[in-house]
Amino acid sequence: MAKLKDRIKFALDEGRMLILGSQVLVGFQFRSMLEKGFEALPQSSQYLKLCALGLMLLTIGLLMSPGAYHRIVEEGEDTPDVHKYTTMVLCLALLPFAVAFGLDMYVVTRKLSGYTPGILAGLALGLIALFFWYGLEMLRKASRAHEIKEIERMEEKNKKDEEGGAKLKDKIEQALTEARVVLPGAQALLGFQFASMLVEGFDKLPASSRYVHLASLALMALAVVLLMAPAAYHRIVEEGHDTEHFHRVASRFLIAAMIPLALGICGDLFVVARKVTESATFGIISAAVMLLFFYGLWFGYTIYRRNAQAGSKGAARSQVTA
Repeated sequence: MAKLKDRIKFALDEGRMLILGSQVLVGFQFRSMLEKGFEALPQSSQYLKLCALGLMLLTIGLLMSPGAYHRIVEEGEDTPDVHKYTTMVLCLALLPFAVAFGLDMYVVTRKLSGYTPGILAGLALGLIALFFWYGLEMLRKASRAHEIKEIERMEEKNKKDEEGGAKLKDKIEQALTEARVVLPGAQALLGFQFASMLVEGFDKLPASSRYVHLASLALMALAVVLLMAPAAYHRIVEEGHDTEHFHRVASRFLIAAMIPLALGICGDLFVVARKVTESATFGIISAAVMLLFFYGLWFGYTIYRRNAQAGSKGAARSQVTA
């Protein structure tokens, strides 16, 4: 029977699996909109590609949020709330992932075989993904409910084994795992940003879009540097030892990296949204909405939860004192 810290680690590892898949689609979405062949697609397909990009960015935002939640709300402690939140967002992230999957399949199949085969292929892939990610689980959930309840009863019985807070070694391992969840997506987007400047379509962008892309590249590079910094700090400063100081530093690097990461993603969203719609206003609105989603989920909601929990704990202590 897995302990709470192991269940949280498993959930984070599952998030890494999902982020590795989503980063491929996000990089493809961004890059394809600057390729010469993109302009030959029907306008409806171009807009669907933009929708698929938005859905994949929602997916990435959800997949990256457990790290911020764990660092800000619980300060690295393993709690049932962290596991519950991580499970919830991982499940939610699969829905926009599946829809984006289907949209991309429609676009490429329509280009090759026509409108009707494109619709059939897109629906087929989307429904297959939804079945294996949601349908099969719903069918099996009822039959597994009794055993899961028995496991939860045993966990409650042995709850004392997990009291006293997470060990420092486990907290550091979780922090590094959370950095590994965020890092692949940042690296993939950074690679796209470097390569896209050599694509023919990049030279056709307005000068302002090219400079926004360059700024986004710099922000993404900064995010990657910050995400890789804990490893260097651990080796050079702490000489590989697990210390509370390193845990604090690693947590701060992770949170700090997510600030330029969101700005870099949204900067490039502005570039491609403006290109597809030929509207700078739409590009600004799209980027602003996505940035609000990222910061609201990663920082706004987490700070709200931290303050709410602090208030609840303070009220509980006051009642005990009274």
